[in-house]
This record gives sequence, C-alpha cells and structure tokens, in this order.
Amino acid sequence: MGQIAFAELRRLMLKVIAAHAQVSSEMTGRAVLAPRVVEVMGEVPRHEFVPEEYQAYAYEDGPLPIGHDKTISQPFIVALMVDLLDLNDKDTVLEVGTGLGYQAAVMSRLASKVYTMDIMQDLATDAVDRLKDPAGYDNVEVRIGNGYYGWLDYAPFDKIIVAAAPEHIPSPLVEQLKPGGRMVLPLGTLDDQQLVVVEKDRAGEIKTHPILPVRFAQLVIAH
Repeated sequence: MGQIAFAELRRLMLKVIAAHAQVSSEMTGRAVLAPRVVEVMGEVPRHEFVPEEYQAYAYEDGPLPIGHDKTISQPFIVALMVDLLDLNDKDTVLEVGTGLGYQAAVMSRLASKVYTMDIMQDLATDAVDRLKDPAGYDNVEVRIGNGYYGWLDYAPFDKIIVAAAPEHIPSPLVEQLKPGGRMVLPLGTLDDQQLVVVEKDRAGEIKTHPILPVRFAQLVIAH
C-alpha cells in the first residue's frame, strides 16, 4: 500500500475520530477536539508504528497487536488522551507505556520534550528505531524501565500520560508532576476502568475527573 493510500486512510480516520468525539461528548465535555491535536493525528503515519502485517489496518478505529500481548490504542483514545493532556510547546511530558512509539510521536509535535518509558525491552528498542524518522522525533527520549515509579532524573514534569491502568494513582507519578500540572491515565481493574484526568494545583492538592469507561492492560507495579 502506497503513501497516497495511507494519507487517504488517515483522512478517513480523522472523520471517525470526529464522530466519536461527538457521540461521547456528554461524558468527555469535548464535542470537538483541539484543532492542533487533530492536525497532528492527520500527520503522524500510524502505519509506521504497528507491525508490518497490520499496516493495512492501521487507520481503523481500533486497537492492534504490537507483540508481547500488548496493543496500540485505538486512534480516538489516543487523540482524546492527548487532547485532555492540554499540551503546549513548552511542556515536558512523561509517557508511561511507550509501546512502539506512536503516542510519543504524536506528542512530540505538541510538546517541547517527551520522555517515554516501557517495561518491555523489545518494545522500547523497537520504538527507538521507529522514532528515527527523517521528519524527526528528536525531542523524544526512550527508556526501558518500570513506569509506575516514573523517571526521577527528569522530574518534575508538566504533564504525564499513562497507557496502562493501575488500580490507584501511582504516588511516584503524583510526586513527579509539577504543581499546576496534569496527568491523564486509565484507572481501575481490568474489567472496570475509567479514563481519569488528574490535576495538581499550585498548593500540591490533587483533584480527579473521571471521563469515560476504557479498557487498558494493567500497569505493572512490581520492582
């Protein structure tokens, strides 16, 4: 499949994302996602961040296997989570759960720096290779490690995004979030999860806002 065909599929993907945003707006409060987020979703080639055998399905609005019993999230959920994060070009972001690097690639166009980590060595190594693109994702740094504990060397972060579900908000991530910062993550058990926005005010107090039901793999907590 050629680049023109993939570009057309991305255009159709954006229409589906827009439709999902409308349908879920009573829960999310966002009938329309931020134009810049939508623009970037239309630019980043999702097919380059899935295994070759799934590239023809890369722009369908569903998760796809990426190996090691992991999946890449459906495009609407990626767009919604990034939109909820409310990124700006001065933000430093921590991503927990790199996968093959797609969400990091999207955020790299919206933030100053993206630090992303995955507990699976093979996925993280593959993501590094996929992020070596002529268009440049040079503001993304990948690390192999347990994201539950964050990345203390570069903390605190303006924004944190988590692509696996803990049952409770990880206290190390709360500590590594700047006052005035925001975190977006799925929260709950495998069969009962909510996408949640966590806001940390200037005094360090935490407020949480449930958004909508989701289904993610559980976040690994063990050392």
